[in-house]
Amino acid sequence: MIDHTAVNVTDQDAAKSLYSKALAPLGYALAFEAGEFMGFADANGMDLGVVRRDPVGGAHVAFKCADHATVDAFYEAAIAAGGKDNGPPGIRAHYHEHYYGAFVHDADGNNIEAVCQKPS
Repeated sequence: MIDHTAVNVTDQDAAKSLYSKALAPLGYALAFEAGEFMGFADANGMDLGVVRRDPVGGAHVAFKCADHATVDAFYEAAIAAGGKDNGPPGIRAHYHEHYYGAFVHDADGNNIEAVCQKPS
């Protein structure tokens, strides 16, 4: 249904570093840059654009993960790359009993999530 989505940022270099490191455990890499736009892709093609433009912050992007270990790896990589904790890996029973997610804010307040919705 959704082909891709994008988040707006103020510092393209900082965002490039954070997103490259945080998304690597999920199988995503920087696929291309054009002016103030960066595209991150996995083997299936581009899913996330990161764009230097106003207004910034407030976006929420959730990446589907196959298992809890991948959610954990995303969180660890994102925090190590300068992301701000917005909810460490864990069950979010208020969504449903198998919702295992981790949430990180980038420097502009965009909420990036990795989630596995399968039993552990």
